Amino acid sequence: MVPYLTVHDGAAAIEFYAAAFGAKETGERYDEEDGRIGFVALEIDGEPLYLSDENHEYGAYAPRTLGHGTSSVVLHVGDADATYARAVAVGGTVDREPRDQGDERRGWLFDPFGHHWAICSPLG
Repeated sequence: MVPYLTVHDGAAAIEFYAAAFGAKETGERYDEEDGRIGFVALEIDGEPLYLSDENHEYGAYAPRTLGHGTSSVVLHVGDADATYARAVAVGGTVDREPRDQGDERRGWLFDPFGHHWAICSPLG
């Protein structure tokens, strides 16, 4: 399964995900004639993430347009606190600070594009 996020500013989203989570582009980017990103494949710690600018003709709406997100992304990392702090420092919005929950440490934030992220790492 691969998360496929629709955003209102694809170029800025790629920059945010790179700065916050170390995302890297992993293939050829498809740009629309009007400059919107039609598709880009990213990778975060070896895990794929797809992204595009919103395109109403294809039913792709960003959280900003809808007024809310419709799902969450759970990201497993080595250090939830460090990744969470970095994401907030580059523009993420705090939802719930990281804390121990069961066998992992987890914090929740919103990215600048309205997507909800759980940042998790194993305890111990």
